[in-house]
Amino acid sequence: MQSTMMNVPLTTAAILRHGSSVHGSATVRTLQPDGSVKVASFAEIGRRSAQLANALRGCGITGDERVATFMWNNQEHVEAYCAVPSMGAVLHTLNLRLASDQLVYIGNHAEDRVVILDGSLVPLLAPVLPHITSVHTVVVTGGVDLTPLHRDGLTVVGYEEFISAQPETFDWPDLDEQSAAAMCYTSGTTGTPKGVAYSHRSTYLHSMAACAADGLRVGCDDRILAIVPMFHANALSRPEFVGDRSVVL
Repeated sequence: MQSTMMNVPLTTAAILRHGSSVHGSATVRTLQPDGSVKVASFAEIGRRSAQLANALRGCGITGDERVATFMWNNQEHVEAYCAVPSMGAVLHTLNLRLASDQLVYIGNHAEDRVVILDGSLVPLLAPVLPHITSVHTVVVTGGVDLTPLHRDGLTVVGYEEFISAQPETFDWPDLDEQSAAAMCYTSGTTGTPKGVAYSHRSTYLHSMAACAADGLRVGCDDRILAIVPMFHANALSRPEFVGDRSVVL
């Protein structure tokens, strides 16, 4: 006998829709290098995530192709967390603490197509990038010099320029909740780094468990400070929370 209750896939898009609507006034706060704080509401994050998804689709990202991030904890990284899995692609968080040869191996093994790069990390990625042959586009945050990244066959563009002309809505597809939403690689301490893929379902259930009364005891009136890097252990899942009043990065 089949259930007569609603059957809705547990996906990151469901989290995104809930957070940007029911908790649209909640905020993401990012400490800037000059000491100022950049603030964006969850509703704004939802709109900008849609713009990012449209831009990624426009530059050829289809199916479950991998979009890598090489970033610190910031608003744009949260937008990538929301947009990339929700559009059906796979978010691949590159660990910037790894050695150059490991980054090259991981990028090629994952077949990353796009890298979203924090502008402060251009000097770190520039020497590695020519050896990751699958990448065709690099999207860079912040107003930094992009010259070190340029090479034949590679598109390099600023993040705001990349998303600015895009629609603020996206037709988030219905996805199999067992499909991959995100992936990361081991540090390679016992051999070549190995990829681990996280499903939409596991991410959704983990988020719900963390918000439960006997989980981390985080409620809608709490403010979360994300200290653990988003490129490592998903910042202990802090950006995934469904109903935080504020996430501080």
